[in-house]
Amino acid sequence: MKKAVLFLFAAFGKLAHAQYKPIDNGSVVQFKIKNFGFNVAGSFRGLAGNIRFDPDRLSEASFDVSIDVNTVNTDNDLRDDHLRKYAYLDVKDYPRIRLLSDRVSASTQKGIFLFAGRLTIKNKTMNISFPFTAEPSGGGYHFNGVFSINRKDFDVGGASTISDKLEVSLSVLAK
Repeated sequence: MKKAVLFLFAAFGKLAHAQYKPIDNGSVVQFKIKNFGFNVAGSFRGLAGNIRFDPDRLSEASFDVSIDVNTVNTDNDLRDDHLRKYAYLDVKDYPRIRLLSDRVSASTQKGIFLFAGRLTIKNKTMNISFPFTAEPSGGGYHFNGVFSINRKDFDVGGASTISDKLEVSLSVLAK
């Protein structure tokens, strides 16, 4: 009887604190921005961090994930090298972009959750919120969300030919 109670307690504790790691291979972090009025798309790799998520226990949910800024890829090596420099992403001094949740909650739409937290780029941190979905996938979850930021809020790019608005799409597999 004592072993059965301990087993149930351990199993419940594991479920109550369902922790996952983002899987870089299988996840996609993409961005879109206009340059001279044309859409330019790119992506990042090197996803890492910790995710606690159980749709039935959202008060305990948390996301602390980051990407390797040096992996920026726009399918143009010259542009990628330019983006890695001081005026843009400054990968030498700020090698990671971090997304950290303050709160995860349900929305009024079934299957849609709300992320509220902080985004840090180049040691500048701004509050951010966006809706996302979480689909069970192979013992973990597949998270999808989209948000927009103003690149100037993070001192990225200065005055240039690119738009201030940058759209980020997240498709994160976590197990």
